[in-house]
Amino acid sequence: MLELSHVHKVYRVGAFGGGRLRAVRDVSLKVESGEVVSLIGESGSGKSTLGKMVLGLFKPTSGVISFDGTDITTIRGHAARKAYYRRVQGVFQDPFSSFNPIFKADRVFEMIRSSYFPGTSDADWRERVLKAVGTVRLDPENVLGKYPHQLSGGQLQRLLIARALLLDVDLLVADEVISMLDASTRIDVLNLLADLKERGMAILFVTHDLSLGNYVSDRSVILRKGAIAEMGPTARVFENPLHPYSRHLLSCVPQLHRTWAEVDAEMKANPPEDIDLPVAPDEESAPLLEAEKGHFVGIDQG
Repeated sequence: MLELSHVHKVYRVGAFGGGRLRAVRDVSLKVESGEVVSLIGESGSGKSTLGKMVLGLFKPTSGVISFDGTDITTIRGHAARKAYYRRVQGVFQDPFSSFNPIFKADRVFEMIRSSYFPGTSDADWRERVLKAVGTVRLDPENVLGKYPHQLSGGQLQRLLIARALLLDVDLLVADEVISMLDASTRIDVLNLLADLKERGMAILFVTHDLSLGNYVSDRSVILRKGAIAEMGPTARVFENPLHPYSRHLLSCVPQLHRTWAEVDAEMKANPPEDIDLPVAPDEESAPLLEAEKGHFVGIDQG
């Protein structure tokens, strides 16, 4: 469905754009129907830039991003872009920024109707909205007709997902969608994403939290400095991390059943072993080695 091939993104920075910041370096990956792929990395790893390029908000400096065989960077014109967003939508970290505070929250549904379903009758449209809102586990009577400030962040996030359901999208880019939510609401949204996956929707899940990626995803991509450090089935990446950076990240994940002192003592007694990786010749490329079937590890840069 979605395929990124040797994608690079370089920003011009500094006075008069004289500097260059390489945010994404030689990233290649796929997302299939009914699959959740997590992009995991710390701030500045390039994960959100990748998500925004998939949504067409940023254009790659080089490389190809294709959706069902069509290079989305070649899409031109309002009609073509509209057709793309009919199948691909995004939900972002701060749900409040997606709503205009002077309009009621369900206006996002009316915008979908006017753009994509102008001929739908009021009764049919209301039935569709009620069904979508119910699917994301909200009571329509408690959320429809209210202003954004009257709803919680979790409710607003689920309304945005309901908007995607009205379009019946094939791919959802979920960029840090639960980082601003409390613990109980987080699990609700994660379980909702799992339900959408069962419906056949593909999800690109962008997060800095490894535990969330482990909980929800089929495959995980760990990013470091804009390049892929490790990629593969989530169980293999988490149970057998091969890249030193992956091992470091996993060692930093808090564990409910153990204290920091216990983990620290164990790490000092049994430090993780480094693996010898060939050195790539330059910063432009970020080649991957297939260490085991479907499990790839990045080559450190010299």
